[in-house]
Amino acid sequence: MPRTKQQTAPEQGTAQTLLPITNDAPRRRRRPVVVGAGLALAAVGALVSVWLVNEAGDRVAVVATRHAISAGQSIKASDLVTAEISHDSGLSSVPATRASDIIGKQASSDLPAGVLVTDESVSTGSSVTKGKSVIGILAKPGQLPVQTLRTGDAVTIVHTPQDGSAAASSNKPGTTPESLPAVISQVGSPDANGAVVVDIAAAEVNSTSLAAWAASGSVAIVLKATS
Repeated sequence: MPRTKQQTAPEQGTAQTLLPITNDAPRRRRRPVVVGAGLALAAVGALVSVWLVNEAGDRVAVVATRHAISAGQSIKASDLVTAEISHDSGLSSVPATRASDIIGKQASSDLPAGVLVTDESVSTGSSVTKGKSVIGILAKPGQLPVQTLRTGDAVTIVHTPQDGSAAASSNKPGTTPESLPAVISQVGSPDANGAVVVDIAAAEVNSTSLAAWAASGSVAIVLKATS
């Protein structure tokens, strides 16, 4: 018959060795490089936060355009809006506290919407037309400079009669064409064909001739040289 192995009971007097039970998992050692990188990122984040707070508090309110303003247009309070820029941005601007200095003046050139207004963006305007007549000229491309005309610019209006006209026949070959001095009062916006209305201020004695030249379209606007 096969023999069966009998389980032997532990001998009396011998104690079993039991392992201690703990809930703590084995701890991994943190690498110094990882710890250092984390501390560095935390420090950079703190510095950026401080810089953003300081930057937000170091801003000034300045004057900007709410919408487009044409050259020569009298500026109203509704044309302006307040914008904030960094104190040390280096941008030319007019503080919002001086907005009243801009209101009532004329735009020296076309001002797009959303641009900062400077002291050079406006002119008094009243001195340009005071004691003078204002004549409007519909100038087509070729009748005025490509360079932007600004309020207060000194110009010469040259009479350019068409060939065959009485005025052209009266001019002798080689003679200097008629011309009269004027000052730019206001410049409108170009139309689809590039033509633009230019208001000029001139002495009363010359206003009739200038108006006749303008009506016939036989004029050219020459911007005088500046010193």
